[in-house]
Amino acid sequence: MKIAINCRSFLTKQYTGIGRYADHLIRSLSEIDTANAYSLYAPKGLFDFKRQLPEIQAKNFTLLVDRFNKGVRETVGPVDIYHAPSLEDLPEGIARTVVTVHDVIFKSFPEGHTEETIVTSERQMKGIVQRARRIICCSKSTQRDLKRFYNVEDDRLRLVYQGVDKDMFYVLNESERVFARGVLKKYAVTEPFLLFVGTIEPRKNLLNLLKAYAILREAGTFTGPLVVIGAMGWKNDAVGQTVTDLHLEKHVRFLGFLPNHELRCFYNLTEVFVFPSLYEGFGFPILEAMSCGAMVVTSNVSSCPEVSGDAALLVDPHQPGSIAQAIGIIVSNDHLRSQLKERSVRRAAEFSFLETARQTLKVYQELM
Repeated sequence: MKIAINCRSFLTKQYTGIGRYADHLIRSLSEIDTANAYSLYAPKGLFDFKRQLPEIQAKNFTLLVDRFNKGVRETVGPVDIYHAPSLEDLPEGIARTVVTVHDVIFKSFPEGHTEETIVTSERQMKGIVQRARRIICCSKSTQRDLKRFYNVEDDRLRLVYQGVDKDMFYVLNESERVFARGVLKKYAVTEPFLLFVGTIEPRKNLLNLLKAYAILREAGTFTGPLVVIGAMGWKNDAVGQTVTDLHLEKHVRFLGFLPNHELRCFYNLTEVFVFPSLYEGFGFPILEAMSCGAMVVTSNVSSCPEVSGDAALLVDPHQPGSIAQAIGIIVSNDHLRSQLKERSVRRAAEFSFLETARQTLKVYQELM
């Protein structure tokens, strides 16, 4: 087979969940498949210095750079399979198309998006529903949403879980923890601390986390800092105002986007990793935190329970009191902390990008 995969989602240095998935999928495919020929489509203009091209050493993988915005079909030529790892306007003239749909957030949580994003996503999704031969879903939650909103037939949907990079996110040994504390010092963060990781946008539910944190501080249950790691997204003006209203300016640390080797340090040293998202298609931070042995509090909605299994305390993300109560239980119960750490590592071990690649390859083979 000749297979083309779009790489656009991880050409930037600060890519998030979808880019992480596409990057690891391609690298894992290069490890398990030497029989098929892969063309990696990379849209990068001559003077586009913000994007960086992937480096894949496998001989059956060819990087095709679109310097002049010709599009997929003109750049890669005839292929047997075209895989879009995220929503896009599918290229014409390629019959066997596979698309990975990570979520249907613009339908489930439209208040978290701009009108332009909703219109674009709806157009792209309608094209995918009409033309894609197979739609890969990263969770049962996403599968349900596709059937609910678009009535997609079961025989076109395939559940393929994503993985976690265990070479990057793992439990640190004692000497590595010494280095990790140096990273905390660099950012003026002291232990113990609570941790949130994610793009700062409405559906990540940072407002209710801030309210829960204020409850904990007022009760004296937890008075360490709350560390927020992630790039600024959209519709986030209320976050700063909430911090001010709750008098948390000296206690909440916004660190922005951090490289993985530093992020790993925070996952390992946090008292509790809190991820009360209102909607997730998959939820990479949950897995990354668990792979580092973190104690996790997450939402009881969308894919969060599906990914976390029995390794997290689940809360109603709409209730700050519920979030605060779960955090309080963990910080005050050493036995529970030990149990959750063991469960976290065990649960994360069940997710592998190599298995993601194997299941994806099976989807390609179905179409031939």
